[in-house]
Amino acid sequence: MAESSLLDRLEGIDARFEEVKTLITDPAVIADMKRYVRLNKEYRELERLTEATSRYRQLLKDVAEAKQLLETENDDEMRAMAREQLDQASGAIPALEEEIKILLIPADPEDGKNAIVEIRGGTGGDEAALFAGDLFKMYSRYCESKGWTVSVTSVSEGAAGGFKEIVFAVSGENVYGTLKYESGVHRVQRVPATETQGRVHTSAATVAVLPEAEAFDVEINEGEIKWETFRSGGAGGQNVNKVESGVRLRYMWKNPVTGQTDEILIECTETRDQPKNKERALSRLRTFIYDKEHQKYVDDIASRRKTLVSTGDRSAKIRTYNYPQGRITDHRINYTIYNLQAFVDGDIQDCIDHLIVAENAEKLKAQEL
Repeated sequence: MAESSLLDRLEGIDARFEEVKTLITDPAVIADMKRYVRLNKEYRELERLTEATSRYRQLLKDVAEAKQLLETENDDEMRAMAREQLDQASGAIPALEEEIKILLIPADPEDGKNAIVEIRGGTGGDEAALFAGDLFKMYSRYCESKGWTVSVTSVSEGAAGGFKEIVFAVSGENVYGTLKYESGVHRVQRVPATETQGRVHTSAATVAVLPEAEAFDVEINEGEIKWETFRSGGAGGQNVNKVESGVRLRYMWKNPVTGQTDEILIECTETRDQPKNKERALSRLRTFIYDKEHQKYVDDIASRRKTLVSTGDRSAKIRTYNYPQGRITDHRINYTIYNLQAFVDGDIQDCIDHLIVAENAEKLKAQEL
């Protein structure tokens, strides 16, 4: 992109940054939580862009000054300094231009949210449930390395171990924007522990990553929620047997897509504290409704963007874990590495980084940046 074209796109950025900076200190804006959160997010994005723009303009100024000195200066020492300045500034400009182009891409408004992750064993019976358990461990270790908090909200264990289904919430910085690339079908090729012939089997598990809804994202009439309490089953001692800490939530909700009124049923038995279980059940209710009501948004983005990386299609096979070869292959970007054990131990950042780069490249191409 020519310098003038990029500078044209940056016009007005400084003025908008100052405007937002003033707005987030306005008591009327602070009182409107939804607007305040949106403006704070915009402020952080504009702050990064404004800082990069300032550096870019300074580099262009340095280039212009150096060129002028070389044209007018006769002193050898001054000319040497000018050439050095010209080389340094000219060398730094391309990388900074790419950084600015990325910052100019409209951010997905969901990226900064926490996430709800659902892992379900697919084809493969007991082995699929074991693989779902392995994926949960992988994500748990990855989240721990990022300093994120993982809270399990729902579990259905497999007969031979692992999980038929496990749902957990992840909270931290830019969680959904990082984990959203994991949505899809994950396939494993290995010799199951139950296999006596030593044959390699192929099994699968599906991963769905949803942006966690905040209280002001959806409107729920809490007075219409029907609550039931019950005793948690399974091991856990006297508390589990005697205290009704488990909660069941029933809520009648009109589906905006079908127009029908559906009953939503959510159970939560994760903690021995009934109020905490109610809080988690409410969070799952908000997220469920948010996901359904925003499906059109996701579909619109997917049809408009159609990237190989993040289409929103949860039925697409995205990655294969081949144990005999110690190989991980991400089929969306032809990414293959041979450190499977480290990967399933949570070292997945490099793959996510490649996915982010690939998606940004497609976005830049789509916007002709």
